[in-house]
Amino acid sequence: MKLTILGGGGFRVPLVYGALLGDHADGRVTRVVLHDVDAGRLRAIARVLAERAAGVPDAPEVTATTDLDEALRGADFVFSAIRVGGLEGRADDERIALAEGVLGQETVGAGGIAFGLRTVPVAVDIARRVARLAPDAWVINFTNPAGLVTEAMSRHLGDRVIGICDSPVGLGRRVARVLGARPAEAWVDYVGLNHLGWVRGLRIAGRDELPRLLADPVLLGSFEEGRLFGADWLRSLGAIPNEYLHYYYFNREAVHAYREAGRTRGAFLRDQQAGFYAGVADPAVPALELWDRTRAEREATYMAENREAAGAGEREAEDLSGGYENVALALMRAIARDERATLILNVRNRGTLAALDGDAVIEVPCLVDAHGAHPVAVDPLPGHATGLVCAVKAVEREVLDAARSGSRAAAVKAFALHPLVDSVNVARRLVDGYAAVHPGLAYLR
Repeated sequence: MKLTILGGGGFRVPLVYGALLGDHADGRVTRVVLHDVDAGRLRAIARVLAERAAGVPDAPEVTATTDLDEALRGADFVFSAIRVGGLEGRADDERIALAEGVLGQETVGAGGIAFGLRTVPVAVDIARRVARLAPDAWVINFTNPAGLVTEAMSRHLGDRVIGICDSPVGLGRRVARVLGARPAEAWVDYVGLNHLGWVRGLRIAGRDELPRLLADPVLLGSFEEGRLFGADWLRSLGAIPNEYLHYYYFNREAVHAYREAGRTRGAFLRDQQAGFYAGVADPAVPALELWDRTRAEREATYMAENREAAGAGEREAEDLSGGYENVALALMRAIARDERATLILNVRNRGTLAALDGDAVIEVPCLVDAHGAHPVAVDPLPGHATGLVCAVKAVEREVLDAARSGSRAAAVKAFALHPLVDSVNVARRLVDGYAAVHPGLAYLR
């Protein structure tokens, strides 16, 4: 089975390959094709993969190419993890937004809109090529903003594109762990959009244990989201929010922390990864060892500004191991082998949330089999969550309209309607600022 990884020179690709190395069953991935627009990054990651595969006799074969059509032909699965504009673009997204006093995070608020505006046209081109060159392939999208990009691609690929994210997986794992349950044995009632969802229940042997967690301040203070949001706010919500909702519930504090930081997250990763890729270019440097050290630092500093603003402390050791690669592997196995699985995924709504239309991509538990991912029926969200979900989905639709039409007015509208952008004039300045630094936004008129 052939897996094509778009963004194959990306730093986290070795996580996906590592998951594949542990799969020895029939029907597994035997060939991996890395595609990237940067040949140097491809060579660097190929070195890491080669060292990681040492001593594994049935390791999937790895090839690399900068030719997108060549990479897609004959693919059974396409894993998309591209970053249009690179980490320099992410750093610009943050810098321009913070100068206006609004959030620049890469998936939330102004930064997420800017990232989406330059990514959607590229993602749509990829979707069209997949439909032409590999019509039977399944596309697994990890490209951010994941829900928005998955919805853009679904307009050309239908249900054969499925979005994944590690945030719900990590949240469910932490809640189950605190409650003394094995994550694999717990049913996580999670509903929302990507980076905008809530755990509303966690059932173990048919019993919802979330009320026990919400009633115990000691338990609530023993895991990351409990410390990040605070026990009182979680009890008020009656749910455990995805960590990215900290940007909404504590926006003023988050923006202040980011403005006070010595450099933004994007600038940190840009500089850190530049050092990694430069180091791996030296054949004498052990590539896998350098990658491991760099990844450990990356994971330990994840959302550091938010944790500092909330006084949440350091991340737990168990949360430094990633997770999206295991979701991707489980998803591929379920489809390729009809090994039924339940996974939290980004899929078309299909009536699951009555407040949204059927084509809106949402993030919910899904039953996965050889025919794809099928969203599970869920209870409606409470009014405050429904309002936020509908507002952000409306913004995503304006981004899709701007990307389709090239309308600058639609882009301004997307920024202005977002709950974390507080002025139409700020929205206009954001569009001007982003268009000035991102060549990928030249299409806006």
